[in-house]
Amino acid sequence: MRLSARNRELFGLIPVALMVTAGFTAVLITQGEQDIEASSLLYGAIFLGACVLAHLFIRRRLPDADPYMFPLAALLSAFGLVMLYRMDEELARGQAIVFGISLAFFCITIIFLRDHRTLERYRYVIAVGGILLLLLPLAPVIGGQVNGAYLNIDLGFVQFQPAEFTKLAIIVFLASYLNDTREVLLGGGLAPPPLRRSLPFVAACLVLVGLLRFVLELEWWPSVLIAIFTAVLAALIRERPSLKHFGPLLLIWGLAMLMLIFIRDLGSSLMFFGAFLVILYVATARLSFVALGVTMFLGGATVLAGTLTHVQDRVAIWLDPFARDAPEGAGQITQSLFAQADGGLFGVGFGESLLKLSGPFATQGCETPFPNCNSILPAPHTDSIYAVIVNEVGLFGAAAVVFVALLFAARGFKAAMLAEDGFSKLLAVGLSSVFALQVFVIVGGVIKLIPLTGVTLPLVSFGGSSLVANFILLALLLIVSDHARRDAARRRPGGVV
Repeated sequence: MRLSARNRELFGLIPVALMVTAGFTAVLITQGEQDIEASSLLYGAIFLGACVLAHLFIRRRLPDADPYMFPLAALLSAFGLVMLYRMDEELARGQAIVFGISLAFFCITIIFLRDHRTLERYRYVIAVGGILLLLLPLAPVIGGQVNGAYLNIDLGFVQFQPAEFTKLAIIVFLASYLNDTREVLLGGGLAPPPLRRSLPFVAACLVLVGLLRFVLELEWWPSVLIAIFTAVLAALIRERPSLKHFGPLLLIWGLAMLMLIFIRDLGSSLMFFGAFLVILYVATARLSFVALGVTMFLGGATVLAGTLTHVQDRVAIWLDPFARDAPEGAGQITQSLFAQADGGLFGVGFGESLLKLSGPFATQGCETPFPNCNSILPAPHTDSIYAVIVNEVGLFGAAAVVFVALLFAARGFKAAMLAEDGFSKLLAVGLSSVFALQVFVIVGGVIKLIPLTGVTLPLVSFGGSSLVANFILLALLLIVSDHARRDAARRRPGGVV
């Protein structure tokens, strides 16, 4: 007997509840708690009850939506709760409350956004609102600087990071604008001129680059970047793009990137830029646009690394965190690498890793409790939670967490493939891409593949703004999936006409 989509979703929540119960049981055994069975079963039952309520809501409002997205998101959230409970009970309790709030926002999004295509009509309002949100942390009363970056808004009764919601606004704008202008961006579909006509122009540009290198005495890396940029620009000109239609696109996107750089949120900048290139490629099917964007990114990164102190420090730490003269903050990378090496393939077990300083090594006069203070591994509950995961469940367990996150992104891309209209396709691609890129940015930073930036592991790390924003992202993907799968079912042959 073949199960319906909603029944598959319901059965998919059972392993989530079992994982929560088993995880809390393992942590309670490590901590030597009494009444382990009753406590772990209670935690698992509460989490399962909240997820079942959300499932019933999806069953009522989105009966044809993808059946695997919500269980995958619940699984990541459950694992995050177990890891946070292992660190500190108060952290887990706060995250559990935010999880309930996130489910509420998830349901509200589905209720008030019956058709996601209505967002197209308000794309400029949404984009400007998202950019204004980025400016609020700079305000003197409600904003403030934390660890050298302007990230949070403190309204007294609530504190959140606006960049998490701005990413959704920018994705909506890019999907809507590119859906309307994709044809004119490519010069109305005109065929590019023959390659032989462009060769003299490319050759002249490369000769000019060579002359500039000797006249200005440029180093090899800037010279290579300029040469690549020139070649890519020549290839782009052959496509005959409509430059005037790139204006609003580059203006909104450029303002968002400028604000992110100004508030020193490099992780979100990288996610925005990557999602922009993905949506642009899907909309135009032109690698020349992507190549130009990557070249501009490398050039901009080179300039910023040579001018901005905090970017220089990040790059220096990335290149050699063990150097004697390494900038402040190198300890986060070194301790992360030590933690991952200690975990090995199978890990040391839930609750067995050493995270908290004690005795004579404890920091005196800490204004904030653990894990913000007295922590061996800086920010173990946010930026470095992947290192804790590798330490406690090993490389195999951490790879499973990343695999679940990639499965979630893959289901989002599946929804994009099923969608008929261009806006739905681009919206699903953009949302799935920004989720996958966030996973790459934080995991890549912790394992020293790229410079470490301050972003959270989606649905796993501690953070109310990230959790709420990602559940809104999940709601948008499910709405797109519901419309796409419903339309696909209507097109199947054999039905009554």
